[in-house]
Amino acid sequence: MTTPIWPIAVITFKEGVRNRAIYGISIFALLLLGANILISGMMMQELGKVAVDMALSTISFTGLLLVLFVGINLMAKDLDKKTIYMVLSRPISRPQYIIGKFLGVILLILTTISILSIFAIISIFMVKLSYPGYFTRFSWPLVLLAISFITIALILLSALTFLFASFSSTSFITLVLTVVSYIIGQSITDVKALVEAPQTVGIKVSSVTVKVVQAAYYVFPNLSIFDVKLQAAHGLPISWSYVFWAVSYGVVYTCLTISLAGIIFRRREFP
Repeated sequence: MTTPIWPIAVITFKEGVRNRAIYGISIFALLLLGANILISGMMMQELGKVAVDMALSTISFTGLLLVLFVGINLMAKDLDKKTIYMVLSRPISRPQYIIGKFLGVILLILTTISILSIFAIISIFMVKLSYPGYFTRFSWPLVLLAISFITIALILLSALTFLFASFSSTSFITLVLTVVSYIIGQSITDVKALVEAPQTVGIKVSSVTVKVVQAAYYVFPNLSIFDVKLQAAHGLPISWSYVFWAVSYGVVYTCLTISLAGIIFRRREFP
């Protein structure tokens, strides 16, 4: 007997491709990447760095919009429209349903990021071709690594959306929780460093605040470790040990999150 996970993943991917929002997001991203060629030419002193940073930022921002407005909808639609009853009436377990949906979203993310990456690389290449003197420390492997890290962060964030959707009653709640988690994940490292050494900026922090921030540091995903756009833009080397640690962190956190989502969804009662 074949597993129903892959068919669900394919159906989810096709639903995502048919979503009109993805076309609006993609067009917006392509316009930004096109503008990268024009804007970079105005920043003569930091031209190479601006071109790389803007291209990578466009991919990152577009991917975030994809997760928030397409990825969440692919899970929430079945719940909001009650089609989940028809799906679960078939020989498929709830964890299998979650995994299948999640794999479909991963396929959508990989496809979208791959297409955008091609255009991002073309935009950087065109700027580099016109102003080669400003790319003395430029490294294509660093750019590709930054894109890979962005992809891992988006997949991790998608896993969180499935976790929130597994117990939330509406897609709006899932959206809010995901946005909050994203903001915390991007800033938690800096906030933790600040509250643990408040004397450096001349502020006072209570012990309760320190414990809350430390707890949040270990509960919420540390998305900042995947942000290496600065290193890619400035041509700063990244150690293989850091790459291994970051990738391992992303894989483990994603697997634990999606497993927890499956457990919660299996116990969930539908009215």
